[in-house]
Amino acid sequence: MGLSDLIDVHHHYIPPFYLAENRERIAGSRGGQISAAWLGWSPERAIEAMDSSGVRTGVLSLSTPGVWFGDPVAARQTARQVNEYAADLSRSYPGRFGLFAVVPLPDTEGSLREIEYAFDVLNADGIGVLTSYGDKWLGDSAYMPVFEELNRRNAVVFVHPTTPLCCRTLLPDVAQLVSEVTQDTTRAVTNLLFTGTFSRFSSIRFIFTHAGGHVPMVYGRMLQYGPKNIAEKAPNGVEYELRRLYYDIAGTAFRPAISALTSLVPTTQILLGSDNPYVPLGDTTKGMMQLGLTAADLRAIGRDNALALLPRLKAG
Repeated sequence: MGLSDLIDVHHHYIPPFYLAENRERIAGSRGGQISAAWLGWSPERAIEAMDSSGVRTGVLSLSTPGVWFGDPVAARQTARQVNEYAADLSRSYPGRFGLFAVVPLPDTEGSLREIEYAFDVLNADGIGVLTSYGDKWLGDSAYMPVFEELNRRNAVVFVHPTTPLCCRTLLPDVAQLVSEVTQDTTRAVTNLLFTGTFSRFSSIRFIFTHAGGHVPMVYGRMLQYGPKNIAEKAPNGVEYELRRLYYDIAGTAFRPAISALTSLVPTTQILLGSDNPYVPLGDTTKGMMQLGLTAADLRAIGRDNALALLPRLKAG
């Protein structure tokens, strides 16, 4: 694998206007503080990190808390602004950036409009959503019109975890990043599975972060304690639905996590993701090389699987 051909599908950006307008909200969603990574981001620093880690392309996405703060008009405006900002970066730095466009969920109508604009005008590679909004996870019926449209478009959907309102102070002495964000990925996957959303919208290609949270660990419990009508919700079986999802390795490029993930899904479903700038990109690329994977698996995870999923990146 060359030194400049990796693709990072979990690469965050922080538009300066977004940070300025939402600084207190961002801090509130992250335990009251904003890290230096938030404050110091720039496209030049992102490219510097990519170059030093052998990453050719980073697919941009907005991290939690996203754009929804209770005002549909403001959420629509912010989604459009941050998506156009990312698209401008892609044009300014050819081949270096892709885009998972943000949508203003739980505003369904606004999200449908932004999906159309993101794909038809901005040529986005996919759509980025959060695991939950308020007290509703992604399998909620309120989101079905959005998933119907994404399914019609055979879209790639990048699902980033957040910490729901219910769980931000459960363990005051433990950072939310340690347990809550991974748990919300697990909640979202379980909810989408048990509501039949995965099987109903089978043309959507979902990417879940951080090796799927706790999904490999609770697979057996899904089988044992799933709903009585699971055969109706997942006609092809639980394992089938979980094995066709995609998972990135952001924050999980360690043998225990990857051993659990590879025991459940084939390496064709695993992607390089870094969480840059919140986790230094090099931490993931170096960690990936120490997992004991074959050269073929490293190339698949580091590049080829992403190109098969996001063919527009080949042009870069």
